[in-house]
Amino acid sequence: MDQWQSHSALFSGNAPLLEALFGAYQADPGSVPPHWRAWFDALPPASDRSLTPPPLTVSGTPCDVRQVSVLQLINAHRFLGVRHADLDPLKRFPRPEVPELDPAHYGLTADDNGRLFDTGSLVAPAQATLNDILYILRRTYCGTLTAEYMYISDNAHKRWMQARLEGCLSTPQFDAPQKKRILEGLTAAETLEKFLHTRYVGQKRFSLEGAETLIPMLHGVIEGAAQRGAQEIVLGMAHRGRINVLVNVLGKPLGQIFGPAQVHVDGALTGDVKYHQGFSTDVATRNGTIHLALAFNPSHLEIVHPVVRGSVRARQQRRGDHDGTEVVPVILHGDAAFSGQGVVMESLNMSQTRGFTNGGGIHIVINNQIGFTTSDPRDTRSSLYCTDVAKMIEAPVLHVNADDPEAALLAVEIALDYRREFRRNIIIDLVCFRRHGHNEQDEPAVTQPLMYHKIAEHPGTRTLYAGKLAAQDVISETGSMDMISAYREQLETDERIVQPAVSLYKRAFAANWKAYRDIDWKHPAETFLPLTQLRELAEKACTVPEGFTLHPRVAKILADRRDMAAGKLPLDWGMAEILAYASLLRDGYPVRLSGQDSGRGTFFHRHAVLHDQQRERWDAGEYVPLQHIYPNQPHFVVIDSLLSELAVLAFEYGYATAEPDELVIWEAQFGDFANGAQVVIDQFIASGEAKWGRLCGLTLFLPHGQEGQGPEHSSARLERFMQLCANDNIQVCQPTTAAQMFHLIRRQMLRPYRKPLIVMTPKSLLRAKPASSPLEAFTAGEFNVVIGADDAIDAARVRRVVACSGKVYFDLLNASQERGITDIALVRIEQLYPFPRDAFSAERARYPNATELVWAQEEPQNQGAWFSIQHHLRECMAATQTLNYAGRPFAASPAAGYPEVYEAQRKALIDEALK
Repeated sequence: MDQWQSHSALFSGNAPLLEALFGAYQADPGSVPPHWRAWFDALPPASDRSLTPPPLTVSGTPCDVRQVSVLQLINAHRFLGVRHADLDPLKRFPRPEVPELDPAHYGLTADDNGRLFDTGSLVAPAQATLNDILYILRRTYCGTLTAEYMYISDNAHKRWMQARLEGCLSTPQFDAPQKKRILEGLTAAETLEKFLHTRYVGQKRFSLEGAETLIPMLHGVIEGAAQRGAQEIVLGMAHRGRINVLVNVLGKPLGQIFGPAQVHVDGALTGDVKYHQGFSTDVATRNGTIHLALAFNPSHLEIVHPVVRGSVRARQQRRGDHDGTEVVPVILHGDAAFSGQGVVMESLNMSQTRGFTNGGGIHIVINNQIGFTTSDPRDTRSSLYCTDVAKMIEAPVLHVNADDPEAALLAVEIALDYRREFRRNIIIDLVCFRRHGHNEQDEPAVTQPLMYHKIAEHPGTRTLYAGKLAAQDVISETGSMDMISAYREQLETDERIVQPAVSLYKRAFAANWKAYRDIDWKHPAETFLPLTQLRELAEKACTVPEGFTLHPRVAKILADRRDMAAGKLPLDWGMAEILAYASLLRDGYPVRLSGQDSGRGTFFHRHAVLHDQQRERWDAGEYVPLQHIYPNQPHFVVIDSLLSELAVLAFEYGYATAEPDELVIWEAQFGDFANGAQVVIDQFIASGEAKWGRLCGLTLFLPHGQEGQGPEHSSARLERFMQLCANDNIQVCQPTTAAQMFHLIRRQMLRPYRKPLIVMTPKSLLRAKPASSPLEAFTAGEFNVVIGADDAIDAARVRRVVACSGKVYFDLLNASQERGITDIALVRIEQLYPFPRDAFSAERARYPNATELVWAQEEPQNQGAWFSIQHHLRECMAATQTLNYAGRPFAASPAAGYPEVYEAQRKALIDEALK
């Protein structure tokens, strides 16, 4: 192989570079350097190409192989410069040598330093010396601010990042007033932590020390977002530095954070620790007033991420902010949590999908390089950087040394501009350290002795930056110390660090929760509709555009629904749902329904979204009748969500907590899928009001019931929800008829009562005739929390009352009719919590001669509602009655997988209940 072959630009080792250049040339010839454009222009048509390429030329002369080497060197810095960047404030290890960043790796020598080379796409003069090119590359990619972005497939995004970074050499240019404001932010962050360390000795606060640069960064985010048109910012973060953010960014007084709690004797509001608390306020910026909301967060570090996204989406919807300009999500992460917790991947994956996008998020990773007690990357993750999961969605990552706060503020500006330009996520990796242990009682030197020796020697970011400004004559040492004294005085007098601003404009878009507080669940609601209105809604819900070709089965379903509206057929579950949504839209309530396959319905029952059999969905092949009920109606959104439960349910919770006047529903494909979202159920849905006073009207549809489909498709884990019930925190219902579902859905919005609603929905009953309802059941009545036995039963002859809930009622009813049983009354409890004692007591009292009360359930005895409901049943019993259980025995699994076992257990259950 001769020298040309081994070092040519066409050498096989350069194939990725050539492919990238040629791809860019095909998309836009002007995007590649002139000499490459001329070379590609000279290529013959594909069909005529020989194996011999035209000679490569630069400025009309044959190309020197060193020119190709320079282009490779430029590309290498864009890809690998981050590995040699100055990012660690502790400087624990020497910066690694990266051979690809050395000119010698490409055959370039000192003799080439003064030579002129074409700079290609480098943001620089068209030609520059190798020395100048290296200066640009090293300042841009190997300093205290660097970036990873070359994995992005969209050329426009890459070119934009190159222009921003190389155009300023990743070097900030701030004037003296700006630098003083940065120092003020660092002063506030550091002084607060030292004040708390001496004033509240021994109290956990999860100090920000070592990452104080976060505070001026957040100030920069707020100012910059306001400058770019933002009206609201929703912040999400875990506990690290939260108190500092509450005080120095949102202006919450220290007295409110560390003061005595207001204890509610009844236990309805039990509160939460100070470093989980949220807060909201309006603050003034140089570009107008902006509303800040810090979301409440439990100890599950990353779960707040999708909650914030949901809250932002609701606020954007309310404002009509469809591109995400006015409401911005800002999410703070820990390094170990960002790389370690799966909800991060789920949330990033959903961030650009239609139902969950909100214009991209600003993500700041507080990278203290240690996590909890493990800083060895061999144990913390399988990727090189903690932010590598973001590459999954091609989000650019800006890495910055926290000891260079100016570089951190430049990263904020770049991030805000990138989000505004492309409406996508961007990550800032703030590489810092943690001065104390995981909490203030922890001793980190036990597990990280050398790291904490370095930390003990570190003077602090504020000290370093103050010294830098003093050397620049920006501020004197006396002026720097005066900043500390002034701030300390504010703390001593409990003065608010950030004064709230009044914004009448913002209030127009604020959610009003006052109407929903202190409302009893028994508050009446008129949920029936006049017949004429029902038929009008049905007609519009069953109308499709002319020329829209339905699948034959769907066409039959719509035809049946028209017959249902005409009274020719009883209404099934799907029709009841559709009418409930249509009627709420008519009443002015928006509806949002998400879940896996929710548009059609997992069990082929809903068909809220219709699909033209002749066209693709994006080409007018999708039609949603409920979006066309009335002109200027509220929105109806139905989302076939990604295959996620945890992040999607958390998103919907966040959405519902920000929008009380919208019906927000999450539907599990099967009820047991809620297992994957148990964190959201436990730490938000069931306890959010008790911990934080947060009301939420989120509704969960969880298909539930034993139908021989095995253990994983039978149970929505009713027992878990029942165990979480207390202080009227949630509603748990199991409706058994279409009309009940209709009234239940409408009740959720028409009552001024906003508590989470858990609905155990059926599967086989969705089209079963016994569960269908006549039209008159929709034009009168309400949701019945208890449904009594058939009036045909002679109450005086009843010796046993069997109470049950859900599908098992129909099994018992069929068996009792087949056996001719007339002395057993079957009573359905449709609302399991809050338990309807008055209604159930009244129904039990109808049978004065009954000596037995039996609770029958499909679930194993240790599951279902039995253990949570029996004390209610006893309090409703007569003194002469006994309480017994009929159902499956104790079991580790929710249901049998073998059909023979399932059927034997079902028969035994029925026999026990009806013996």
